Amino acid sequence: MTHEQKNILSVRDMEREEIDKLLCSAAAFDRGNYTGRELDGKLLAVLFFEPSTRTRMSFSAAMMRLGGKILNLGSVEATSITKGETLSDTIRVISGYCDAIVLRHPKEGAARLASEVASVPVINGGDGAGQHPSQTLLDLFTIRESMRIENIDVGLQGDLRYGRTVHSLAFALAKYNNVRIHTIAPDGLDFPRYIKEDLLDAGIELIGHDNIEEAVSELDVLYVTRLQRERFPDPVAFANYASTYRITPELLELAKPGMIVLHPLPRVDEIDPAVDALPCAKYFEQAHNGVPIRMAMLSEVMN
Repeated sequence: MTHEQKNILSVRDMEREEIDKLLCSAAAFDRGNYTGRELDGKLLAVLFFEPSTRTRMSFSAAMMRLGGKILNLGSVEATSITKGETLSDTIRVISGYCDAIVLRHPKEGAARLASEVASVPVINGGDGAGQHPSQTLLDLFTIRESMRIENIDVGLQGDLRYGRTVHSLAFALAKYNNVRIHTIAPDGLDFPRYIKEDLLDAGIELIGHDNIEEAVSELDVLYVTRLQRERFPDPVAFANYASTYRITPELLELAKPGMIVLHPLPRVDEIDPAVDALPCAKYFEQAHNGVPIRMAMLSEVMN
């Protein structure tokens, strides 16, 4: 957020102090420390070019809780984009209708492109396999509710190659002291080499594991992501991996006391529903934390 106009595009752009400020602001909102008039008269344009439930609805809820209103793009099929209008032109036009834009787009770098042509702040709601800063901030907020974000072991499991949530989270964790990242992923779905190199350059200790059983007892946080069926060459390979990487109550008996399980959702089969009742299961709380975090983000860019 070094631009004259406040955009939130990637945690990689942010200093730790900026992140901590947003986390503290979110904690205040979570305690109910707001009037509901902070963004009175403001309009947020919600432009989602990919399906979304939690991100779209929590940004909308956050805006309305602060007294603002929503301009929703709605179905992409009903817009001028189907006539061939470029993203740049769409952003230029919609900038004139609102006070800020939250954009989700399938192409990596779309949010940064939008910020270069927009006349209002842009928040990245997820771009391709790139960044998802609001998800990362709510992930950090959820971790911070249970422990200090220092000298901890964080396990990242699932699709680490294409999963933008784990990319963003890993770079955010690199800003904190003595965080060790354990990677647990199928062959071909580990972090891309350039991400590993950037994390190592940032001082993160990366520890690879072949399976979750050998890692779980070392972890303070287990962050699970879904394996995407389309990444596998055949259904049998997918079924084998899905069963190998499934989180069950029996597996969690090996975990240290106080370990928490996170998931950006939606989940498919990677976490047994029986885990939901365990004290370590924080993923629904994590989803609910999207509202105060996004209240903090909207307040930051529009005030």
